Amino acid sequence: MKILIVDDERDVEDLFRQKLRKEIRSGTLELEFAFSAKEALEILASENPPKVVYVFSDINMPGMSGLEMLDIIKEKFPKIQVSMISAYGDEANYKKAMESGAKEFYTKPVNFENLKKEIAEITQSNL
Repeated sequence: MKILIVDDERDVEDLFRQKLRKEIRSGTLELEFAFSAKEALEILASENPPKVVYVFSDINMPGMSGLEMLDIIKEKFPKIQVSMISAYGDEANYKKAMESGAKEFYTKPVNFENLKKEIAEITQSNL
């Protein structure tokens, strides 16, 4: 299963590769990274249909926000599951994300045990 992590902080890549290394090594998970919403949308549009089945995105990024990107993904790629993350667990972002079709809403720091459960559920539903 291929997932796309979207965050403007580049050190997130090392963190996710470390926390999900067992799944990556076993071949059950392939990670791709985008460092802006625009880059993420370009990655998704580069394959038809996209191989990515799950997007995990920060909300607060320069340029296009994760919430704006979520709306575009849900319109153009409705089968792709999207979860949002924010350093701020504020109610307005949570409400907007869920109304726009987000699967989950996480606050930083990421609870990787919960994320792994969610990835496992998505993997099962895509078999």
